[in-house]
Amino acid sequence: MSRLWFARRKRPPTARSRRPWLTPLIALLVVVNASAIGYRITEGWDWGDCYWMVAITIATIGYGEVHPLSTAGRLITVFSIAGGLVVVQLTVQNLVGLSETGYFRRLRQRRFRNWVQSMNNHVILCGYGRIGQEIADQLIREKVPLLVVEMDQGCRDAAEERGLPVLFADATLDETLLEAGIHQCRSLVAALSSNAANLYVVLSARGLAPRCRLIARSDSAEAGRKLRLAGADQVVSPYVAGGRVMAATALRPLAVDFMELLAGSDCEVEEFQLSDDPSRLGELQGRSLAEIQFGRRSGAQVLAIRTPPPAVANPYAYRGTTYGTPEATLVTNPGGDIRLEAGQLLVVMGSKEQLQRFADVLGPALESADQMTD
Repeated sequence: MSRLWFARRKRPPTARSRRPWLTPLIALLVVVNASAIGYRITEGWDWGDCYWMVAITIATIGYGEVHPLSTAGRLITVFSIAGGLVVVQLTVQNLVGLSETGYFRRLRQRRFRNWVQSMNNHVILCGYGRIGQEIADQLIREKVPLLVVEMDQGCRDAAEERGLPVLFADATLDETLLEAGIHQCRSLVAALSSNAANLYVVLSARGLAPRCRLIARSDSAEAGRKLRLAGADQVVSPYVAGGRVMAATALRPLAVDFMELLAGSDCEVEEFQLSDDPSRLGELQGRSLAEIQFGRRSGAQVLAIRTPPPAVANPYAYRGTTYGTPEATLVTNPGGDIRLEAGQLLVVMGSKEQLQRFADVLGPALESADQMTD
């Protein structure tokens, strides 16, 4: 007995429970078509007159009969009036009940979530406060697909007024990040107002998608260290970044103006990470920039190359100013004699078409590519 009761409780939802509007709609269609067929059989009218008679009868408009009715036709009319009144009333009551219970709202939310899951190579922005709004504006100018995750109703309304898709959910939960497409996005930005909330977002995102690029907002140096330990690839403090920009403007105004002009043009700066596997580099392994001729083949310019730190046999050996921590080497404005090696990071400037051709030249050697923003 208990097994039968359990089986009944676990019965999957029927089509009626999934589509509560289906039954009254079918009933209305049955009444309309049955009445039209009745007029067709009893009166011999064409289908246009039959359906017009059904429409004015059920709607109780009272324009008058299409043609004089026989006794059988009048019986069909009585059936149409009775069935129409009952079915239409039930249909209206059902639709009103569905609206009051939030069925149509849940249906729109389900369609929106299905659309979100189809997104690819987008940026997930957690938090649409003052910092989030600036981030969103920059991404919109760059025409990057963006999804906002927000729990505050006011911020959600502001993002929707801007025309942005908003997932109204808690960004610190794993299921929210999965719904936002953490496995298909190009990067995630944690711009919530709380350091603790950003830390939770970074921990959840890093656990779900180890290869996802994570950028987090921090209000203090201590919070920044914890965010990096949690797995953030880049931690940005609005106060530190703002101070650096102001100092750079005071010391090097032309350089700051150049970056502003660069951000507003179709020219971009992108990072190209080479694979750690030398076999994937193929013929590019060990070849110099002069031999490869990136400029001639793609039109893009290599601004800098960062070589990964070398592996050391003794991790406690003294190297420079730190113990046991070999540092990466950064070469700016590299000459033609610089050779490509596995694990290098190339910083390249060019238009979107030039950067795409640059990626095509790298081919299988390319591990990932990320656009740089200031």
